[in-house]
Amino acid sequence: MTLTLPNQYDFLGRFFRLALVNVLSNIMVPLASTLSVMFLGHLEDIHHLAGVALAGTLLGCLYGVFLFLRMGTTGLTAIAVGRDDREEVLLVGLRNGLIALVLGVAIVLLQYPLQVLGFSLLDTAYEIKASAIACFNAQIWGTPAVLLNFVLLGWFLGREHNGKVLLLSFISNVANIALDYILIVRWDWASTGAGLSQSVSQYLTFLGGLIFLCLDIKWQEVRAVGGKIWDTSAIKATITLNGNLFVAHFVLIVAFLIFNYQSAALGTTIYAQNALLLQIVFLCNYGFEGVGFGVETLSGNFKGKGANEQLGPLLGIATSTSLLVGLTIAELCILFPMTVFGLLTNHTELIEHINSYVPWLFPVIGSESIYCILIGYFSGLAQGHTVRNGALIGTFFGFAPVAIAAYWFHSNHILWLALSLWSVTAVVAFGVQLPRTFRSDVGDSSVSLKALEESLK
Repeated sequence: MTLTLPNQYDFLGRFFRLALVNVLSNIMVPLASTLSVMFLGHLEDIHHLAGVALAGTLLGCLYGVFLFLRMGTTGLTAIAVGRDDREEVLLVGLRNGLIALVLGVAIVLLQYPLQVLGFSLLDTAYEIKASAIACFNAQIWGTPAVLLNFVLLGWFLGREHNGKVLLLSFISNVANIALDYILIVRWDWASTGAGLSQSVSQYLTFLGGLIFLCLDIKWQEVRAVGGKIWDTSAIKATITLNGNLFVAHFVLIVAFLIFNYQSAALGTTIYAQNALLLQIVFLCNYGFEGVGFGVETLSGNFKGKGANEQLGPLLGIATSTSLLVGLTIAELCILFPMTVFGLLTNHTELIEHINSYVPWLFPVIGSESIYCILIGYFSGLAQGHTVRNGALIGTFFGFAPVAIAAYWFHSNHILWLALSLWSVTAVVAFGVQLPRTFRSDVGDSSVSLKALEESLK
């Protein structure tokens, strides 16, 4: 007996393939990072581990605000694919690639003032800061490749080239691990080796992406559309979309930085406990973002085809899947805290007193699971203004007032309430905008198909 799905659900196979590939790609990142930490953690001088972690936090924040390059590329590419417009598919990749290259070179040129500014805000021991600067100075040279890889991965995702995305992620992380072993363990380059391995692995990934690109498109196609890259209205619209997504990522990073800063002010023990809890949140987010990336590809594709009747079912399947996984993980942490957090630390005094804060994982992870899906959904529709507004509302009306109260009352519970309300408030703001996206006369987004500029206002 063959199970026949209704037409509006015929995307299920595509959705789960995309979600699986993206989740696997995302999970490779913390795995590679963990192995790098292990290499550094076995060096005689422990300040190298702390320094690389410090540099990684700074560069992670820097690169995090540029994730709009991947999101903006995926959504617009998927829309063009849905319209069966190969010329537009090429133009989306070329325009965003140009923006990525300019930004990457600018960051390399401005590396010294960025280094001074970033590390002047941090009060830490001289040895740790020296190691962090050494790592930063080596890793910053890989920035152009990092940003170009965002565009390449977004472009392949928008075209549902799942195998290429997974292979590029594999190349990046395996190269990083291998180079870490050679440069840190064998050659004893310590912090510099850690930064250099990150930088070189990004260029190797970019090289792999270029090979895929050359096998996929012909030079004659690029030459044919070359003159249209500089279309003023299209460039303006692309920058507007990317700018809106930039703001959304920026305020999210600021909220987490404030959370960490206030956690540190509450004492070493609470800071360590919050760090353990955040590890669970971040690990879940890698999975949620993977599902969200799949939603982004399909929502853009459906919009490009005019198949609005599939947007609702897509959201229903994606949110229920993400929420079920997220709440299951949160429940496991609540029921078995000694087992779960025992994998992260052997300091039993931290685990024994973490129980009072573990229940906050339920609202935080639950709301984050929906938030990541909605971010992917609206990004796929190229509605950057909605993503921006939702993030700003979550920050200023959900997080900020309660974070101020947490600071005033010196309360970690209130601080976790602030983090919970950030994503809950943003989800509510997104939810208000959902009904209009299901109508065929709203949200028609395209870059140089002469409509994107209006859709991004």
